[in-house]
Amino acid sequence: AVVSTQSTGDTPGEVPEVGKRILCLHPFEEQKRCYVVPAKVEPIHRLFWKDGKIQVKLPSLEESRRLCLGQISIMREDHMRYLNPTPYKVSVSQSLYNLVHDLWLQEAPIRDLV
Repeated sequence: AVVSTQSTGDTPGEVPEVGKRILCLHPFEEQKRCYVVPAKVEPIHRLFWKDGKIQVKLPSLEESRRLCLGQISIMREDHMRYLNPTPYKVSVSQSLYNLVHDLWLQEAPIRDLV
């Protein structure tokens, strides 16, 4: 099975490592969660911009296009079909789950009951 998971990256034990069990949570349904032991880990995010400066050499437009087409080619067909596509599930780490929910609650209006 393939699991896509996102984390804040700053909490020890939440960055996936091959053979080490991690907790994966549904971003919005707290009852949906599972432990996963990765057999393979592919980091998909790279830091390009920090403190107003470019951190790495940017890929050319052609390199970006090749990477994008390569990633699309390995997607399951049921996720890519035009009619009734299967949703692509993404799990989050505990720290990212907490961050999203804290931000959500800060912005949610509180009603006065009288």
